[in-house]
Amino acid sequence: MITISETAAGQLKTMLAEQEVPNMFLRLGVTPGGCSGFSYAMGFDDNETDQDVYMDIEGLKVVVSKDDVRYLDGLTIDFEESGMTGGFTINNPNATATCGCGSSFRTKEDAGQPSAEPC
Repeated sequence: MITISETAAGQLKTMLAEQEVPNMFLRLGVTPGGCSGFSYAMGFDDNETDQDVYMDIEGLKVVVSKDDVRYLDGLTIDFEESGMTGGFTINNPNATATCGCGSSFRTKEDAGQPSAEPC
């Protein structure tokens, strides 16, 4: 189960409304790399496959590859504003180590493929 706060959902809905492609949804995923082994992938997409899992979270259509569900189960996405800036934050209970920027992680069972590039 993935949780998206009301604030984050509101930001995502606004961003989706600005897209000029119909039937877009939020795609969440994991890619190898980052300083800790895996990096989060979050973006808009309009193409589902039979390898995807569909969820409705806070009125948002969210799609995750079946391969990535194990890394993202329990994930919480929030949006925090700080002064003139703001951004999405991710809390992943599966992560046993994360990098300083919070966009890279590894799990107890899988270290991923860390890259030499800094955050």
